[in-house]
Amino acid sequence: LLSAILLAVSCQQTDKYVQFTGYAQGGTWSVKANLSGVSVSEKEIKDSLDSILSQIDNSLSGYNKGSLLSAFNAGNDIVPDSLFLDIYGRAVAIYEATEGCVDAASAPLFDVWGFGFKSGEMPSDERVAQILGGCGMRRLHRDMTAALSDSGKLTPKDLLLNSADEVMPQLNYNAIAQGYSCDVVAAYLYSVGVKDMMVDIGEIFCDGVNPSGRQWTIGIDSPVDGNNNPGEKLQAIFKVPAGPHGVVTSGNYRKFYVKDGRKYAHTIDPRTGYPVSHSLLSATILAPDATMADAYATYCMVIGLDASKDFLSLCPDLEGCLIYDDGGEFKIWTSAGFSIEK
Repeated sequence: LLSAILLAVSCQQTDKYVQFTGYAQGGTWSVKANLSGVSVSEKEIKDSLDSILSQIDNSLSGYNKGSLLSAFNAGNDIVPDSLFLDIYGRAVAIYEATEGCVDAASAPLFDVWGFGFKSGEMPSDERVAQILGGCGMRRLHRDMTAALSDSGKLTPKDLLLNSADEVMPQLNYNAIAQGYSCDVVAAYLYSVGVKDMMVDIGEIFCDGVNPSGRQWTIGIDSPVDGNNNPGEKLQAIFKVPAGPHGVVTSGNYRKFYVKDGRKYAHTIDPRTGYPVSHSLLSATILAPDATMADAYATYCMVIGLDASKDFLSLCPDLEGCLIYDDGGEFKIWTSAGFSIEK
C-alpha cells in the first residue's frame, strides 16, 4: 500500500500542466499541456503558439484584409505558403468525400447571405442562381501546386478548369479553419514532446489525459438561439475516448437572422445555394483530427437529422451527438461510441 501511495505521489509531482492563452481568429484561445519531459521553455512554447496562429491569420483569414486569402479572393496573384497549399488540399478531399456538401470554393454564396466576409441579406432567387452558377470546387483544379507558375506564383484564373471562365474563384475556409488551426498547433506540441494536451481555438483537439489523469471532459452548449457564450448553458457533458481526437460542434443557434418571421441560419447548402431548414440544431463530431471533425460537423448540419444518423452509424472513424427539435423539445441522439455523462 505504501509503495502504491509513493508511486501515485511521484506521478503527480512529475506532471507539469501549463495553460497558455491568447487572442486569435476573433476570439480567445487556450492550450493546456503537460510539459513533463519537455525541454523547451514555457516562454518559447508561448511565443511559438502566438507565431503559428499569426501565420494562420495572415495566410487563411478572410477577415484579415492583408491575408493571402483576402488577396486571392480580390483577384490578385499570390505566392501561397505551405498553409495555403495544405488547407486547399484538405478542402478538396472534404469536398469530394461529402459530395459537395462542404465546399470551400462557395465563398460568394456565404457573402450574399451575409454569413461570409461581406455584408448581405435576403438575396433574390435570381441572384442566388447567378452566384451558384459561378462558384464551387467543381470549377477548379484539384491540385493547387500544379497551377503554380515556375516562380511559385498563383494566379486565380490559373486555378480554373475552364480557361474561358471569366468568374474568378473565391475561397472560404470557415467550415474547417478553426479545426485546421487546432491540428497545426497540436502538431507543434507533438514536435516538442507534449503528449497530454487540449487545444481550444473555438474548436478542440485533445490527446492523452487531463491534469487529474483522466479522460478529457467536454461540454456541449445548449442550442438555444442567442446562446453566444460557450460553456454558459450546457445541454450535455461527455468524455472523450482515449487517443487523439478532434471535437467540434456546429449549429445554427449563434449565426442567423430572422426576416418576415423566418429564421435564416448560417449553414448554407452549397448544392442549392440556400440556408438549410430542418430539425437538426447542432452536431458534435469526434474525429481523428479537428479538421475532419470541423468538416463533418458542418456536413451533418447540411444533410439534416436522419441522413446524419445513417452516416454516423456507418462511419467507423467518427462518433457524433445530434441535438434536434422534436415538437419544441430538445432531444439527443448519439452514435454507439459517444459517451454522454449528462
